[in-house]
Amino acid sequence: MSVHIDTRKIIKEWIDYNGHMNMAYYVLIFDQAWENILNKFQMGGEKAEESKRTTMVVETRTTYDSEVKEGDEVEVYVSYFDHDKKRLHLKCEMYEKKTKKLSATMENLSLYIDLDKRKVTEFEDEKVKIMDEFIDKNKVDFKIENLMFKEKLKK
Repeated sequence: MSVHIDTRKIIKEWIDYNGHMNMAYYVLIFDQAWENILNKFQMGGEKAEESKRTTMVVETRTTYDSEVKEGDEVEVYVSYFDHDKKRLHLKCEMYEKKTKKLSATMENLSLYIDLDKRKVTEFEDEKVKIMDEFIDKNKVDFKIENLMFKEKLKK
């Protein structure tokens, strides 16, 4: 496994008429889990309000690999992360906790935005340092196969 970032229990409100979690809630769980990493990178909600700089997802790919049902617990991991001067590339995996079976994946490409100008901007040096340290610490566990957006970083 890569970097564990969240554990969630599947609640009744997330279950659809097929008796499993609706696709929208997979995205919600991934998004909320990713916020944990953004906070470590000094780019989460609180810091965005303060600095007027934030990330915005511009492209995403989600796979639904096995269903999860009410009462199941899922664990979310970052399985890949990289960046360039203005972009974040991330892939997360969701596993059903008890069986360790892959439930879903989500790969994102995000831009770093200056909220005052509503324009793409470059990461500050201190954020680049934090992200690079995260990559150096975890890259040995990253999975590089089946990445859709890797070529979109401008390194």
